[in-house]
Amino acid sequence: MTTRTGKVTCDLTITLDGYAAGHNQSEERPFGDDGGDGWGDKLHAWYGEGPEAHPAEFARMMTAKAFVMGRNMFGPERGEWDRNWKGWWGDNPPYHSSVFVLTHHPREPQPMDGGTTFYFVTDGIEAALSRAREAAGGGDISIHGGATTVNQYLAAGHIDELRLHIAPFTLGAGTRLFDGVPPLNLEQVESRAARSVTHLIYRVLR
Repeated sequence: MTTRTGKVTCDLTITLDGYAAGHNQSEERPFGDDGGDGWGDKLHAWYGEGPEAHPAEFARMMTAKAFVMGRNMFGPERGEWDRNWKGWWGDNPPYHSSVFVLTHHPREPQPMDGGTTFYFVTDGIEAALSRAREAAGGGDISIHGGATTVNQYLAAGHIDELRLHIAPFTLGAGTRLFDGVPPLNLEQVESRAARSVTHLIYRVLR
């Protein structure tokens, strides 16, 4: 019997010119200088509108059975882990499954309320994806950000589906989706426009 292998997906909010975050990320400004007052309030205005306004998008975002993210998405710290930072999401993060955080600095796993455990992977994107596949048990895996991490997985040919949420403004600087990624062939499978965002889904063609 063959075990089903789930899709590797990516959900990412970007500006019209492709930026997923501005410069100068800090604890007070997780998405850096994004043109708002902090906490990604301009870039992620659509998210604040909630699942009532964006039911399909909210439903899809957390259907993955395991997640991979870069250290910059996990928190603002750099270098050695010198404080007990547990992520932006409080004691009960929304993932409720295994999350593999790419880092150059070892750290013990961090269990949280609600079934989320953060695992810190020091041996690269392939190792993190392999561990995520094992944890997902044949379910989907989300490469959850930020853009630098997504770009690495795109360049390596590992992402099957891009789910992009385009905010209607330009930023001009920051961390940009597709930087350093070879040309891709994409098939658009869905689009939906809302007041504060356009939702697009692309299948990455091999």
